[in-house]
Amino acid sequence: MFIAIIAMGLNAQGNRSKWGQEMLEAKHKMIIADVGLTQTQQEQFMPLYQEMEKEIYQTNRDARKLASEIEKKKSPTDSEYMQAAEALSHAKVREGEIEAKYFEKFSKVLSKRQMFLLKITEAKFTRSMLRNRKR
Repeated sequence: MFIAIIAMGLNAQGNRSKWGQEMLEAKHKMIIADVGLTQTQQEQFMPLYQEMEKEIYQTNRDARKLASEIEKKKSPTDSEYMQAAEALSHAKVREGEIEAKYFEKFSKVLSKRQMFLLKITEAKFTRSMLRNRKR
């Protein structure tokens, strides 16, 4: 969900794009601090994490693009509606697959405790973003 929020920010122009980049940087800083990454771990983990974020972003962007195209049509067919709905639903599945693939890679760099803290920190950051977005 957080990636989708950031993706909206990155997909926008001007200040919103800057905002999206600032949020990614804040998230990365929080992960480094809360997970307790050493310098060596940062050098190994952060490029992998950023790769994962890019893959998830691209997956969601592709699904949103298709949905947007259907939305703009004057008279979409039932088949087009279904195609867009499937793309949006499959994006969530694909996101899980991407996370699972990177979970394996992360486990080669992080301790079991750090793997747990990573998931806790991601959720904490998302909650924080959603809380602040309401204001």
